[in-house]
Amino acid sequence: MKKISFIIFAAVSLLASSCVTQKKLSYFHDIDKVGSDSINADYTPVKEPVIKPEDKLLINVSALDMEAVMPYNMLAVRQEEPNRTMNYSTAQVQYYTVDDQGDIVFPILGKLHLAGLTRSEARLMLEEKISAYVNDPHVNINYLNYAVVVLGEVKNPGRYSTQTEHISILDALALAGDLTIYGKRENILLTRENSNGKLEFVRINLNSADLFRSPYFYLQQNDVIYVEPNNARAIASENVSLYLSMVTTLASVSAVIVSVVLIKSQY
Repeated sequence: MKKISFIIFAAVSLLASSCVTQKKLSYFHDIDKVGSDSINADYTPVKEPVIKPEDKLLINVSALDMEAVMPYNMLAVRQEEPNRTMNYSTAQVQYYTVDDQGDIVFPILGKLHLAGLTRSEARLMLEEKISAYVNDPHVNINYLNYAVVVLGEVKNPGRYSTQTEHISILDALALAGDLTIYGKRENILLTRENSNGKLEFVRINLNSADLFRSPYFYLQQNDVIYVEPNNARAIASENVSLYLSMVTTLASVSAVIVSVVLIKSQY
């Protein structure tokens, strides 16, 4: 009977450990305990990302008098694409690349320093400068290289371009197909290059509701997210067949022991 009790205890322990493993796979364990009121009390509104060196910007200037703003707009360049029977012509969008000093060279206005400004601030600055020559100009600025990189234990690692700057770390992980069962939920690494060219490294815990209070919940252009592998991945990578063989053998031995004990108990 003692042997049977031990086997039952071992089986229960194994089930308990599997439950713990399952719990580790979920996100935001303490979200119900914390509550939305507590999170909103400390919530940091999303900050508009700033322009950085090497950003590619599409800048368009418009006004009631479109002829007056034509000199401030880069013309689309048409590129011929040869074909067997005819030539196709496609328009190539022209954009500004922010140089290492954070500047662009803008028509008429010359060199402008944009690094460290948000899109809204850069737009207001351009409208103010152009208004000296054109009545009521309107400037629109869009990123052409707004993307994030997701690496590590996700289903589809890669670089993902987005149509919006309002992208959270959860959005980025969703684009990559979510974490695999081997990804560490509690120790995700976020790498960010600030406008001053310095790298910043931040650890993020998806198991904690504090993520929603974090100033890093929303991403910036060219952020890199790395999901580390857990111990299960290390074991699986070393020798899957060996561990499966050990588990199968252990299960067979346990079944034999139980059968022998049950037969003896009948006599």
